[in-house]
Amino acid sequence: MGSKVKKETTFKHALIPLLFLIGSLYYAIQIAHIDVHIPILVSAFFAAGVAVFTLGYTWAEIEEGMIETIKMALGAIIILMIIGMVVGSWIQSGVVPTMIFYGLKILSPGIFLPATMIICAVVSIATGSSWTTAATVGIALIGVGEGLGIPRNVVAGAIISGAYMGDKLSPLSDTTNLAPAMAGTDLFTHIKHMLYTTVPSFIISITIFGFLGMKYTGEALDTHTINSILETLQANFNLNPLLLLIPVIVIGA
Repeated sequence: MGSKVKKETTFKHALIPLLFLIGSLYYAIQIAHIDVHIPILVSAFFAAGVAVFTLGYTWAEIEEGMIETIKMALGAIIILMIIGMVVGSWIQSGVVPTMIFYGLKILSPGIFLPATMIICAVVSIATGSSWTTAATVGIALIGVGEGLGIPRNVVAGAIISGAYMGDKLSPLSDTTNLAPAMAGTDLFTHIKHMLYTTVPSFIISITIFGFLGMKYTGEALDTHTINSILETLQANFNLNPLLLLIPVIVIGA
């Protein structure tokens, strides 16, 4: 028997699995309150079913496609595994805490919001993770901002703006490594082309936050919160300015 005639994949065929995935995720998160990995796996099987029963592909062809895709991403996956170890070692050795320590030391009310963006961007570039940045130095900066009387949502905006800018341009970021691997280009070419949109948007954002921060120039800095954070960092990590050379060398290389 001859093989099935394969239909051309249309937008409708691509949309059906996507809508199924969205519906599955909504059910899992909002209704069933279960882990999202389950609906993602079910959606993968559903997409395979669409390919087999609607488009005429065999399971062997789908399996071959999955293997080829994994091969394309394998280099990035290995890099991500190494990055996880690197970032963990940087946190334990005091590299990231040192960056946070000296970043908090340069804060003043007049430049708090722009400085927040810059600090978060630098930490995010060094760690390759916007979430890690927001969950560490970001939380600290929220507390400092509240002490200055700056609305929490404004401070959060500055934190997220800096963190995502750094994440996009970091050679240690998972998405920044995965995207060029899937597109068939190299990492630094990908980063170079992202500069055309990321840098102008960062400049516009930091300018806006600079104007917003002028309202709080006369406020007194909440030194108690900052000192508490600095003392905790000093007590738990080996802080040395020379440690800042490590991310500079890694990113610069």
